[in-house]
Amino acid sequence: MIITLKDGSTKEYSEPKSIIEIAADISEGLARMACAGEVNGEVEDLRTVIDKDCNLSILTFNDEGGKAAFRHTTSHIMAQAIKRLYPDTKLAIGPSIADGFYYDVDRDTPLTSEDLEKIEAEMKKIVKEDLKLERFELPRAEAIAFMKEKEEPYKVELIEDLPEDAVISFYRQGEFTDLCAGPHLMSTKPVKAFKLTSLAGAYWRGSEKNKMLQRIYGTAFTKKAELEEYLHMIEEAKKRDHRKLGKELGLFMMSEDGPGFPFFLPKGMDLKNALMDYWREIHRKAGYVEISTPIILNRRLWETSGHWDHYKENMYTTVIDDEDYAIKPMNCPGGVLVYKSEPRSYRDLPLRLAEVGLVHRHEKSGQLHGLMRVRCFNQDDAHIFMTPEQIKDEIKGVANLIDQVYKLFGFKYHVELSTRPEDSMGSDEDWEVATEGLRGALDDLGLDYVVNEGDGAFYGPKIDFHLEDSIGRTWQCGTIQLDFQLPQRFELEYTGADGEKHRPIMIHRVVYGSVERFIGILIEHFAGAFPTWLAPVQVKVLPISDKYADYGKKVLDALHEAGIRAEMDTRSEKIGYKIREAQGQKIPYMLIAGAKEEEAGLVSVRSRFAGDEGQRSLEQFIADIKEEIASRVNRPVTVETKENK
Repeated sequence: MIITLKDGSTKEYSEPKSIIEIAADISEGLARMACAGEVNGEVEDLRTVIDKDCNLSILTFNDEGGKAAFRHTTSHIMAQAIKRLYPDTKLAIGPSIADGFYYDVDRDTPLTSEDLEKIEAEMKKIVKEDLKLERFELPRAEAIAFMKEKEEPYKVELIEDLPEDAVISFYRQGEFTDLCAGPHLMSTKPVKAFKLTSLAGAYWRGSEKNKMLQRIYGTAFTKKAELEEYLHMIEEAKKRDHRKLGKELGLFMMSEDGPGFPFFLPKGMDLKNALMDYWREIHRKAGYVEISTPIILNRRLWETSGHWDHYKENMYTTVIDDEDYAIKPMNCPGGVLVYKSEPRSYRDLPLRLAEVGLVHRHEKSGQLHGLMRVRCFNQDDAHIFMTPEQIKDEIKGVANLIDQVYKLFGFKYHVELSTRPEDSMGSDEDWEVATEGLRGALDDLGLDYVVNEGDGAFYGPKIDFHLEDSIGRTWQCGTIQLDFQLPQRFELEYTGADGEKHRPIMIHRVVYGSVERFIGILIEHFAGAFPTWLAPVQVKVLPISDKYADYGKKVLDALHEAGIRAEMDTRSEKIGYKIREAQGQKIPYMLIAGAKEEEAGLVSVRSRFAGDEGQRSLEQFIADIKEEIASRVNRPVTVETKENK
């Protein structure tokens, strides 16, 4: 058999070989680092025996599949430690996830943070024991009996729900055996840098109708330095938590009377409006026109669009005049109706319709998370209707717009091309043309991208932009989706240059995505210290004492007259206290008003960026800050020293 390796080289074998044996044949060092293998695009266990020609990549911790196998093994080590320490614990599921792993467990007495320390200590013992992981299979009846004997009801239920012809596999390490499809490392020895990070609640199988279990989260790395770097990022993320900062800075609130439905407070609205002013400015320049469509529309519309059949579980519905209606989860059908409202010519295309529409989507209560996961949000949609010849240029135009926005906020990003999912509608030919249109635009732009097979929308393939924030976390925000289906389903037309009727092609795209979620990301990205143009309060006027309140009011009025968002601290507090309070509110500029300032008609400027900036005339300060706001620069923070204090 001929094994084609990742670099294009080949290995020939006259008899079957396991992946770990092939890795060892390539190099002993590679075998030591190997976590899993990828055979013809599928991630497999190192124990998997290959007996025919194939493409093979040996996966290490640097590969996503290898990282998942490493962390999945760590979840088994954690489960073994729990069973040693607390034998009555019932195990549910323990997969790897993006940043680590978790295991859901059921105990009469819930685990505490003190228990996590004990579990970690036991895990270290298991790693030192260098237990070999052995895979074996059992027939269905024996597998059920095996798990019943171990008094693991959740495992029994999982086996009973498997298809009749399913392969039922287990992994054994020492005295511990778990139901698992794998893949896993060869032994427990490589797992040396790990940390159990938190406890949470989780419904069995994600259903609120089932029992609430306890979820133990953890992470694992091959090197201690990488673990420490990750844990530092987690601590930094806690400080930046948008829910905490949103409350401290008075930006938004949540209420038990509307779980998942955010309330924006006055300062939050200032932030949101600043974002939307920028959004409208760049969209006008890019040739978009803004529309607004209704929140509630008839069921017939959602059946035509395909949402009723493919998305209904995420929709809120109601009845009006004995007819079914739905609260819109997406803006696209409304945009289609606007297009269809009058005859269109090829001269009208491309038609770029932009809408910041309020949409509602049903999210389970356990999945709600501040502004990041809500039940209603404003989507900065646009729908572009175009001819086939315009596809590539329009996609490139949207990609350039997204690039412009993300660079303004200091985000790096990477791109994914997502292809046809199983639950989709439309012909193979349409999907092929749409996918190649997106691929061609990315190639023309010279953008690096990875292909995410099967993760497109049900009506078309898409390009997703994953931005990276200031502490290295990634967020999926911008997207470009090419759609042949809705124009067909709604029988959209335009008159071509030949005088005949033709069907337009449609792009769905967002830049911010959910405006609420984007605000949450920005809060954490800037740690609440927004650039001046975006800050809810751009200037705080600080009279030294009540005696200078009138002069402070004069300064405040001049700032308001110039369109600058400003407040004045009128409390009878010492100036040092007022400065510290303003700094805590992360306000870009403080203007101190006292005897010297009033006498000379000046203000003493203190900034978040450089500390004491000295005195300036009020007119000059206003001119300077207006220029800073208009340019939307993000001034770097200078560490305050004795020299510049």
